[in-house]
Amino acid sequence: MTLTPVAPLPEHEVRVRAPGKVNLSLRVGPREDDGYHAVSTVFQAVSVFEEVVATPSEQRTLTVSGPQAELVPTDGSNLALRAAALLAERAGIDDGVHLHLHKGVPVAGGMAGGSADAAATLVACDALWRTGLSRDDLLELAAELGSDVPFSLAGHTAVGSGRGHLLTPALSRGEFHWAFAVQDRGLSTAEVYAAFDDLHGTAIVPDQDDDVPLMQALRAGDPRALGAALHNDLQMAALELDPGLAEPLAVAQDAGALGVVVSGSGPTVAALGRSRQHALVLAAAFTASGVADRVLTAAGPVAGARVVSSTD
Repeated sequence: MTLTPVAPLPEHEVRVRAPGKVNLSLRVGPREDDGYHAVSTVFQAVSVFEEVVATPSEQRTLTVSGPQAELVPTDGSNLALRAAALLAERAGIDDGVHLHLHKGVPVAGGMAGGSADAAATLVACDALWRTGLSRDDLLELAAELGSDVPFSLAGHTAVGSGRGHLLTPALSRGEFHWAFAVQDRGLSTAEVYAAFDDLHGTAIVPDQDDDVPLMQALRAGDPRALGAALHNDLQMAALELDPGLAEPLAVAQDAGALGVVVSGSGPTVAALGRSRQHALVLAAAFTASGVADRVLTAAGPVAGARVVSSTD
């Protein structure tokens, strides 16, 4: 009798995807005593994703693949490894984990790729280690890790206050379509905020009433009204540090974008299209004009960090 070899069981792994974001509005107030600026922002999660695969390991290690992977640190300064360490400490466990990050969100591009890695790691390690923490517990840990991490965990569309970490879900109807002009050169968020301070001196406290037209556009699912309401207080500071960003902004406007804005602290430029097809037209304009190192298209809003597969 011939025995058929049995394939080894798959190693336990948890695969999680978390989205990048675009700030539909970003209003920046004065620097607080803790060094952070008070902000009022409206986030939208878009279909450009980070993927994190967590597998058991003796230690906590990390590898990276995808565009600009060589720019991502793999030591303890990486936000994903910090997320794993924080979760282990909070859950009272000392398990190791190997994390593999596959990059889809631009590195240092103003779309919260590192925050998405951290959010995905919290979800992945929570499932791998069976910590049993609630979503509110994970959101609390996310806020300790960084201002954008809670939104990367929550996704969809939300208003952020405080450092951006205090979230209120926002009603949004329909789907919005984007083209992104991505630069291989990054911009430091800290340097952009410092340039903002130099340009504006003492900033005023953000007023969420300024975004009433934007919120109405989201509720109505009106891309034209949303495009007209896009706003970023950091855009002039990003342009001060990287004057070349004026080119993709102009190309998108010339190509008929409903609205165009630097995403977060930059340097990614986000252009809003009338439809999926129009977003492709905007992307083609970026490519043809040579004003971007890479071009992405995406739709939003999408869900936050979620398990997409798990083997046990």
